[in-house]
Amino acid sequence: MTPPRATTRRYVLTGIGVAALVAGTLTATATSSAASDPTPKAIGATEAGRLADSLTDGSRGGTAGAYYDAAAKKLVVNVLDEAAAARVRAAGAEPRAVTHSQAQLDAVQRTLGERAVPGTSRGTDPVLNKVVVTADSTVRGAALDRLKQRVAAQDGKAVLKRTAGEFQPLIRGGDAIWSSSGRCSLGFNVVKNGQPYFLTAGHCAALAGTSWSETQGGPVIAQVEDYGFPGRDDALVKYTANVAHPSEVNLYNGGSQQITGARQAVVGEQVQRSGSTTRLHGGSVQRLNVSVTYPQGTVNGLIQTNVCAEPGDSGGAMFAGNSALGLTSGGSGNCSSGGQTFFAPVVDALSRYGAQIG
Repeated sequence: MTPPRATTRRYVLTGIGVAALVAGTLTATATSSAASDPTPKAIGATEAGRLADSLTDGSRGGTAGAYYDAAAKKLVVNVLDEAAAARVRAAGAEPRAVTHSQAQLDAVQRTLGERAVPGTSRGTDPVLNKVVVTADSTVRGAALDRLKQRVAAQDGKAVLKRTAGEFQPLIRGGDAIWSSSGRCSLGFNVVKNGQPYFLTAGHCAALAGTSWSETQGGPVIAQVEDYGFPGRDDALVKYTANVAHPSEVNLYNGGSQQITGARQAVVGEQVQRSGSTTRLHGGSVQRLNVSVTYPQGTVNGLIQTNVCAEPGDSGGAMFAGNSALGLTSGGSGNCSSGGQTFFAPVVDALSRYGAQIG
């Protein structure tokens, strides 16, 4: 039996659809000051993510999200006043004056999520400085009309977009990590209290089962210890057999990517996803803290990307270099025509379960 790798394996069940998807303005002085900003320092996505966390943590206010300009290798931070702009410049990032505060956009996202229908997602886009509501092809007729009216009522703080296909959890029968009812993809190998575990999607446990094997009908090698779905979409699975569990992701080209830690994703960065159905694909992060309403319920706090995925990729790893970022939750489209995929943040799962990459 070939030992499982710390690769992203994704779970999919045949025929089961999952979900898709104080104001302030800079003064004239602040705007003119931003125009003469010194050139921000060139940084990589990992450093940009750490810098974004420190500048937008909300403790001092005045900011409304951030994104990474991969071409210029700089972090752009949305600011609402000159004090925030000065902090951003001093840290080596580029301030950008915007109209809507993070608190306003968070309130809009909550409002639009109160009567959300399956097939929709909601998340703040820092580039647009608006909440983007995405509706898949199943949202139509009266439901679509009501959604348009609700978005239009947000006074310019929200915009509606459409996506082809149907938001679903990407689960079906196939080979990879098997339960009694289907298969998933393994996300990342982790350690808890000195014992080996792995992370995968919570809907794999909720919809497929809690005992996992390396092959269909093979001996059980791992057992789900804890999971959440809907609400969140992650699961902690404990190895119960003596199998190899390297901290790496399968690149499906004969090689692997070592994973040494986990971090938060940053909007605009380039990422990769590995899964048992479509193997390795890449794209960019579009939005953070996204809520997606599946037929089974709403999942919050997700990372939205334009990376493609298909049924069977569920639970698989999203990563950038040697950093673990996300676990494949669901999406729309496919890897022929493209699509959108949502990921549960790895750092949140590690904190929740008291585990570490390893």
